[in-house]
Order: sequence, then structure tokens, then C-alpha cells
Amino acid sequence: MSESLDPEGGVPGIAGQARPKGILHYGENLLMTMVLAAMVLLPLLDIALRWTPFVLPASSSVQSHLTLLVCMIGGAIAAREGRLLALSTLTTLLKGRVKEGARLFSGSVAAAVTALLTLASARFVMQTQAGGDILAYGIPLWIPQAALPLGFAMITVRLVRHASDAWKGRALAALSGSALLAAVVWLPFEPARMVVPAMLVVFAATLLGAPIYVTLGSAALILLWGEGTPIELMPIRHYDQVVNPSLPAIPLFTLAGYFLAEGGAARRLVRVFRALVGHLRGGPAIATVVVCAFFTSFTGASGVTILALGGLLLPVLIAARYTENHALALLTGSGSIGLLFPPCLPVILYAIIAKIELNQMFLGGLLPGILLVAAVSLWGVWQSPRRQSVRMAFDWSEAKKSLWDARWELLLPAVAVGALFSGYATPVESSAITALYAFVVEAFVYRDLNLLRDVPRVMTECGLLVGAILLILGVALGFTGYLIDAQIPAFLIAWVQGAVHSKWVFLLALNFFLLIVGCLMDIFSAIVVVVPILVPIGAAFGVDPIHLGILFLANLELGYLTPPVGMNLYLSSYRFNKPMAEISRSIVPILLVLLCVVLLITYLPFMSTALPEWFR
Repeated sequence: MSESLDPEGGVPGIAGQARPKGILHYGENLLMTMVLAAMVLLPLLDIALRWTPFVLPASSSVQSHLTLLVCMIGGAIAAREGRLLALSTLTTLLKGRVKEGARLFSGSVAAAVTALLTLASARFVMQTQAGGDILAYGIPLWIPQAALPLGFAMITVRLVRHASDAWKGRALAALSGSALLAAVVWLPFEPARMVVPAMLVVFAATLLGAPIYVTLGSAALILLWGEGTPIELMPIRHYDQVVNPSLPAIPLFTLAGYFLAEGGAARRLVRVFRALVGHLRGGPAIATVVVCAFFTSFTGASGVTILALGGLLLPVLIAARYTENHALALLTGSGSIGLLFPPCLPVILYAIIAKIELNQMFLGGLLPGILLVAAVSLWGVWQSPRRQSVRMAFDWSEAKKSLWDARWELLLPAVAVGALFSGYATPVESSAITALYAFVVEAFVYRDLNLLRDVPRVMTECGLLVGAILLILGVALGFTGYLIDAQIPAFLIAWVQGAVHSKWVFLLALNFFLLIVGCLMDIFSAIVVVVPILVPIGAAFGVDPIHLGILFLANLELGYLTPPVGMNLYLSSYRFNKPMAEISRSIVPILLVLLCVVLLITYLPFMSTALPEWFR
């Protein structure tokens, strides 16, 4: 997955990019900060009241609808900053008028699709309003649901704005989008005949940079339209997905990672691991992999690891006489290496979609995750120069001092995992505890984050990322729902069972399929679209659902390193100012190492199932 590029072809960095430029922008940022703060405080209040006779009514429902606000406000901010997640970066290769024409076309299509989502959402909200449903405390349910049409309307306007730098171009984008919308809503022709042409238009827009949610959302809308199904089904499914009671854990764990990344944690943790293993041959490589895995488990394999740690770790590796290619490979490959560890975002999302207990998924990922870290670390040791220019001696005094300085951040995994597996806190409550702990440590203990200047900026940036992801998840469920309604999973089960008669052959074929999926789809879209189809097929072959999940995620972890949508390749190219081709070549050895580990995970299922069975 790659982040959509700005008009100049750059890739945005970590927090600090969503800068307000007016009252509306300040208001959006402030609202996002307040919503995320409420999401942290509400579960903590639930925990506190658990020991009293009082109960907070409908707190889970309120928390879920706060997630809906994060989705739509974050999506609007991402559109404002030109940072909606996109599959294609083809426009970076275009120049002049061709590039402007591509932007105008993809922007017009994206605006038309989003306007249609706005219309469908408005109809859905009006139906809810007519029903008179209440959320809680006398608040009508349609009021938080109104975030759907308002958010999509805001995104539509901003897509038109980003379609061109000139007002004439923007006016043309608005007219073109309106014409496409009118053709769908009012023109008297048979919708079924227009499905293929409409799909071709969307495919072209996707190649030219239309956001991922537009691709998935338009595919679902076109298929529903072609069958004569009301388009209100799309926002209904979007709403059902985003207000899932387990989903608030995603923005809250991600927020903890952003506090960590924006504080001084990177510097302190690098110092710790250099002190502990830097004196060993390959010690700098081991330190790089371990600290990257630590960060990725909290930042959700979003690329923040490379951006936050790249500037610190590249000089360390070069000073240890690693070649530049090997150093780039280690940093790029390690950017997603902690994906299977708690509380990483893709594991949470997979557990929600596949309906597996979250604690069981995290336990299943521990041994495979450790194996992935060990394999990349060993590759780093093997590539280390036999004669380093400066070989550090182990300094016990420095080790103690670095451990003491970083003690509060080193305790963060214990806080997250302890809360998750204690049995006293739900996953959402555990995520709130983790986010609060990270906030207190970085803002009050170390004082690396200024309360007024830094904290709102970091929370806005976190909301931007989470909103862009949840936007994809919501519309992707509409597409997946269509596939399920069309009985595609049942057809695939029958076809696969007829073509493949061995569980082990099926798993090998599944690896190849998932590698292709990882090359073409971002991990979040793949989880929502592919998992509902894959789970019943795996069950038909007797594959343990936890093993299937870890296998799925381990394969898609490679997607971060494979063109055309390998996000870590793009971010590494941006961070280190190196051509994509150079980064892609350097990463090949680590890709092969990871592929070998994925095969071990595939054919040694006990690695994924032993711990869940032990603690079940």
C-alpha cells in the first residue's frame, strides 16, 4: 500500500504534516483531538465504575460511534491534506499536461463516486431519522450517523480541489463529476449494460491515482446498481463495519504508537539496544531489527517505523561498516517486522473480521513473529563485516544507564500485553490504558511532547491515518457483502475442493495467491475483502483458523516490500532519498529470507496453534 502523493509527487511523513491553515482546519483538528481524547477516557471511566454500584449506560455504543466520527473526520482531514491512501503511483512518472490530465480525470471520478456515497448516506440517515431510534441519553441515532453524509460531502469538495491547481481545472472536475453522477442517477438506460464500461472507468481512475476507497466503493456501487439493488445498502454496511464494538481498539493502540514515535522513545530505545548488543558481531543489525519490531507493534506497520527510526539507525549501520545497500535493506525490511506482535493493528482487524478471539490471535502470532525477527537478525549478522572499524566493548555502566533512562517506554509492551491478557480489561479498555500510559510517559515523565503544541498535532495525525484506513474498511465491506450475497465463497469452495485434494497443496497454493494479493492490495483492504471468502475455504480443508490467520498476515507482511503497492519501499525511497529501483533491488535478499520463514509457518502449524491451545 502506498500513501497518495501530493501534487508535487512527494510522500508525506509522520506527525506534523496535517497543519491547519484556517478556522475550518483548526476546528477539524480540534474536533479530532477531542474525539480521540473521549475515546481514551470513556473506557477508563468504565473500568473505574466497575468497582462501584454505578454503571455508565450504553458506553460501548457511544464508543463505537466515536469511532465513526474518527473515520469520517480523519477521512476529511486526509482528503484536505491530499493523503488519502491510493494503490497507484503512476502519476509520479507523468509530466506536464499528461500529469494534469490524469489528476483531473482521477479526481473527477473520485469526486463523482464520493458524491454518490454522500447521496446514499443521506438517504440512510433519513431512514434512521424516520425510525426514531435513540443512541443513548436521549440523543437520536441519526445525529452521529449524520457524520457519514457530512464527511463524504467534505471529502467530495476536497477531491475536486485537489484535482487541479487551477480554478478552471477544478470547475471542470466538478462539472465532470456531476455529469458522471447524473448519468448514474437520472439517465434512462439499462444499468446492467453499463456495469462493464463503468468498471473500466474506475479501473483507469485507479491506475491514475484514485484513492483505494473509491476503487472498492465504486465497484460495490456499480455491482449493486447493475442488479437494481438500492445504493443505501453501501452506507448501511459501512456503518455496521465502523461501529463494530471491537474496532475502537485500532485507533487507541495506534495513538499509543504515535505518542511513542513522536516523543524521544526512538532515541532512547536505540541507545538501549546498542548498549546491549552493539558489542557483538552484527550487533547493530540485531538492534535495528529489534527496535523496529518494538515500534511496528504499536504503530501498526504503517511505515511510521521507517520514518521515525531511519535517520537514527542508518548512520549506526554505516558506522558499523555495513554497505549502504545492506543498511537500506535492513531498515526497509524491518519496517513491518513486528506485524504479528500485540497490539499490532492488522492482527486486531483480522480477529474482528474472522470472528476470532483477539487474545488467541496475539498468542498465535508470538512464535512466528519471534522467528521472523530472528531470521532477519541472523541475515544482518551474516552480512556484517568481519572486521568493523570500531568494535564496541560491552559497557555495563552504559547498559544500566540506558535501561534506566528508557525504563518507562520499555514497560509499554508489558502494560499493553498485561492489560490484554489479564482478563480484567476488554481489548478496547486495554487499548485505552496503553494510550493513556504512552501519553503520560511522553508528555509528563520525559516531557518530550508539549501539551498545547505537540499533543493535538500528534492526535490529529493519528486520526488522519486511522480515518483513511477505516474509510477503506467501511466501503470494502460493501464490496465483500456483494460477493457473499452472490455466493462467490460457496462457488470457490466447490471449485477449490474439486481442483485440490490435499490440505498441504492447498496451503502452498494459498501462499502463492496471498503473495499476489500482497502485490496488488494493501493489507487493510485485503483483510476486509479476502478474509470473509478465505475463512470458509480454509475450514473446508480443516485448517485451524488461528493458523490460517497468522499465515495470511505473514504472507501479506511481504506485501509491504513488494511492488507495486509496497508501502515500505515508497517510504524508504522518500526517507533516504534513493530511487525506488535501488531500494527494490536491495530488499530482495530479505524478501527471500522472509519467504522461507513464511513457508515454515505454513507447514509447521503448531508454531501458530501451540500457545493458543496452551492458554485456552
